[in-house]
Amino acid sequence: MISIETRQGGVVLTDRGADFAVWSHHAERIELCLFDDSGRAELRRLPMVRGTDDVHRLHVDGIVKGGRYGYRAHGRYAPDHGFWFDPSKLLVDPYAKELDRPFAHDPRLSVFGAETAALVPKAIVTDDPLAKPLRPLLPKGGFIYELAVKAFTMRHPDVPPEQRGTVAALAHPAVIAHLRKLGVDAIELMPIVAWIDERHLPPLGLTNAWGYNPIALMALDPRTVPGGMTEMRETVQTLHEAGIGVILDLVFNHTGESDRLGTTLSLRGLDNLCCYRHLPDNPGVLVNDTGCGNTLSCDHPYVRRLIVDSLRHFVIHAGVDGFRFDLAPILGRTAHGFHHTSRTLHAILSDEVLEDRVMIAEPWDIGPGGYQLGNFPDGFLEWNDRARDDIRRYWRGDGHMAGPLATALAGSSDSFSRNGGAETRSVNFIAAHDGFTLFDLVSHSHKRNGRNGEHNRDGHDENFSWNNGVEGETANPAVLADRRRDVAALLSTLFATRGAIMLTAGDEFGRTQHGNNNAYCQDNELTWLDWPAADQDMIDHVSQLSTLRKRFSVFAETHFFANHGAVEWLSPGGTPMIVADWENGEAQGLTMILRTIDYELKTELRLAVLFNRSHSTLDFHLPQSDKRIWHHLPANKPVEPIRLGARSVTFYIEH
Repeated sequence: MISIETRQGGVVLTDRGADFAVWSHHAERIELCLFDDSGRAELRRLPMVRGTDDVHRLHVDGIVKGGRYGYRAHGRYAPDHGFWFDPSKLLVDPYAKELDRPFAHDPRLSVFGAETAALVPKAIVTDDPLAKPLRPLLPKGGFIYELAVKAFTMRHPDVPPEQRGTVAALAHPAVIAHLRKLGVDAIELMPIVAWIDERHLPPLGLTNAWGYNPIALMALDPRTVPGGMTEMRETVQTLHEAGIGVILDLVFNHTGESDRLGTTLSLRGLDNLCCYRHLPDNPGVLVNDTGCGNTLSCDHPYVRRLIVDSLRHFVIHAGVDGFRFDLAPILGRTAHGFHHTSRTLHAILSDEVLEDRVMIAEPWDIGPGGYQLGNFPDGFLEWNDRARDDIRRYWRGDGHMAGPLATALAGSSDSFSRNGGAETRSVNFIAAHDGFTLFDLVSHSHKRNGRNGEHNRDGHDENFSWNNGVEGETANPAVLADRRRDVAALLSTLFATRGAIMLTAGDEFGRTQHGNNNAYCQDNELTWLDWPAADQDMIDHVSQLSTLRKRFSVFAETHFFANHGAVEWLSPGGTPMIVADWENGEAQGLTMILRTIDYELKTELRLAVLFNRSHSTLDFHLPQSDKRIWHHLPANKPVEPIRLGARSVTFYIEH
C-alpha cells in the first residue's frame, strides 16, 4: 500500500479515521469539506496542510466507510492567465472512487462566485477489497465485442427490468449465453466512469449516451454501475468464469470541464494550469487537440500518475483484462508533439500491475500530427481505420482495391512493420460505435443526423457506404436481401483478417440507427438494441465464422507472412496474382490461400478464402494437390466446379 507521505491523492481509512490527500501546485490553500450521509448538508470545512511535494494532506478522526466529502481550492481567479480558483466551487476529488450521484449540467457550474455544493456529486470514502486478476483472456487474434452497457441491455427481454442499463446485467445468463454463442473472447465496455452531459445537450432535450465526457476518472458512474466496485468486480468474475475477458474503454485525453465556457468541477478548480494543456505564449487559451474543448497534460507528472493509478485501480479492485484508450495520441503528446517513447506510454507499459494487460489505442486525435496508426510502442494494439476503409471500399465497388484488401487481410504490414515490427498489432473492424452501424453502412449513402440538433453538420461525411439502390428504410424484399448479403460478406471478410477483430454489439443481428452516424446524444430507442427484432440467421452466420476462426491456427498468429508459401494470392482462374492482376481496377474476385493447422482434423492443410464482390456468379479454380480435394466449409463437402454467388465470401479446406 502507498503511504500517506507518497500518495498524491485519494483517501485511505485508518484505525482512527481517514487520511485525505489532494495535489495542487498553484492553489494558495485547499479545504476539505465533509458532508452528512445525504450529501446535502456541509458539516465542516477543514484546512489542509501543504507538503513540499504540493500534496495537501489531512487526517480526520472518526471518518468511516461511506463518508461524503469534497474540496474547495483558494487562489487567484484570472482565466486570461490560466487561474480558475473559486472557493464557491465544490470540487470532486480526482482520486474519488465512488460518487453519491451522477453529474448533471447546470449553468451555475460555470459562473464565478456561484455556490455549487448542492449541484456537485460528493465523493464517498471507500474501502474496496482486492480482486484476483487473471492472465488476460484475450488471445492473439482474439474476438473483441464492443458494447455500451445501457444500449446493450435496456431492451433485452430476459434481463430483469431493474437490472437493465447496468453492468450487473452483463452477468445475466442470457447475456453470457449470447456472448458464448458468438464466440466472444472479450467484451469492450464503452466508458462507465462518471461523466457529464455536454452543455448544449440539455436545452435540446438530449443526453450523452456514450460516456466519452468524464469528470472523475476512477469513479464508476452511479447510473451505469449503481452497485459500485462490488457490482463491477462481481460482473467481471462471472464473465471470467464463462471464459470472457473485460476491457474498459477509458478517456484520458480530455475531461467534461470543456472549454473556457465550461464547468469547474475538479481538475480545473484544483490546478487548471498544470492539468490541462495551454498555448505556450497564452495560458488563457486551452489547447483543443481533442475537439472537446480541452486537452489533458498527460506528460505532466501529476496527470501521468493519475492515469497510471486509475488503471491500476481497475485491475486491482475489479480484475479487468485491459483497456482501450480514446484518442490515444494525447497520451504520447508533449508540447513538441507525439512521441511513441513518451514517459506516460512507458509508465503504463512498465507498471508491474499493468505490464501484462491488454492495451488498445485509438491511434488518432485532431491535433498536429495526430494520425499515428502503427506508431504506438510494442505492447499496444491499435484500431485500424485504414483497413476498415479499404474493406468498405472494396465491397462498395471502388476501383483498384484488390491490393489494399489483401494488405488488410494480411495484417497491414505497411502500417505495423514501419518501426521494425515483426507482427501485426491491428484491431480490425468494419463498424464501431462511432459511425454507421454495419447494416446502415449498406443502407445509406449519406448520414442522417438531424435528430442530434446540429442540422446534420456533425458526424463523418465520407463513410464509404452504399445503399443497394434505395436510400434508408425500405420494404422492398430484394433490396433487403441484397443488404443482408452484403453484411454477410463484410462479416466474413472481417473474420478472415489477420490480427485481433472487433464487432460492435448488435451488428451481428442487423441493428440500425436509421442513418445516424454520430448517435452519441441519443440515449433512447435509436441506440438501444432491439433484441426482439434480431436477425437470427445473421447471428448464426457470425457464430459459424467465429467457430471457423478458432478452428485454424493461422488466425491465432500475428507475425507477418513470410515468403515460403504461408499465404498465396490467386486470381479466380487459379493462377498466382501478377502485377497486371493487382493493377486491374475492375477486378471482381480474389483468392487467399493460407497454410494452417486444422485443430478439428488435427493436421496441417491449406485453407482457401474466396472473395466475389461482383453482382453475378463467378467461377473460381483452386490449385490441386495429389490425393487431396477441396471441401466447402462449414459443410465439409467436396464441391466441383466452384461457383461463387454474387457478393459473397466462401471458405474451403484441402484434405
